[in-house]
Amino acid sequence: MQTKVAVVTGANKGIGFGIVRGLCKKFDGDVYLTSRDEGRGREAVKMLEIEGLSPKFHPLDVTCPQSRATFISFLQATYGGVDVVVNNAGIIMKNCCSDHAPEADSCTYEEAVVTCRTNFFGTMDFTNEITPLLRRNARVVNISSSCGFLKKINGQAPHSLELQKRFADPNLTEAELCDLVNNFIESTKTNTHYANGWSHSAYDVTKVAITSLTRIHQKKFDTERPDDDILVNAVHPGYVDTDMTKHRGRLTIDEGADAAVWLAVLPPGDPSSPRGGYMWYDRTIVDWVNGPTPSTI
Repeated sequence: MQTKVAVVTGANKGIGFGIVRGLCKKFDGDVYLTSRDEGRGREAVKMLEIEGLSPKFHPLDVTCPQSRATFISFLQATYGGVDVVVNNAGIIMKNCCSDHAPEADSCTYEEAVVTCRTNFFGTMDFTNEITPLLRRNARVVNISSSCGFLKKINGQAPHSLELQKRFADPNLTEAELCDLVNNFIESTKTNTHYANGWSHSAYDVTKVAITSLTRIHQKKFDTERPDDDILVNAVHPGYVDTDMTKHRGRLTIDEGADAAVWLAVLPPGDPSSPRGGYMWYDRTIVDWVNGPTPSTI
């Protein structure tokens, strides 16, 4: 009998660490805690082992093609497939959500490049490269944010409304989505991104893009592997007490991990399971396109 395997990216601390802890308790298989820093990753595994859990570790930098290839080759050779992927790896450089990013603090070109490379392009590339290993009934969970709500594309109108319309297009392709993100990056070179309709914050843009990618990938699996019941969903984990929020969040990492873990272990064959959805931390499915934006903690 095949051993099931779950992978969590960016998991040496914070929400990712909480997701690994939750999966170790609820997922029947091997759980891989991955991180760029091997020392910190192995230390995180030791912390969970002290709790009586048994996660495994493998280094992974989602922005590095060789790192991705090495890990995926390891999974192929060791397990022959993958059952759960939780894309948690992400960064905030200066600004978080647009709610906290006044124009004076609008992101620079350098910040846009680095943020988009990690939060969007690296995650997209890793997901696409691991896709051939996804087994029947696989679950993919993308960690989004309240900043990933479509209306966070809130620069100057009417350009912002046109951008929202393009992101919301049910026929949007992955290539077209990449073009949108690259358009944002290019506009930061001249600091015209807000005037062109974009948010001040690169983090917002990447989380909107990841939520849009979730819809695209679900449609792809429904078309190309309709009988395999592969589910892809995005989740806002809430305002969690982590380094990324400067420990201002009110939720614990385990509370922030709850919805992601729930999505990762959805049982097979349930027609009521969310598909390509955008879930809030309380397990509520949100209308990403039309809103309204739910309250958040």
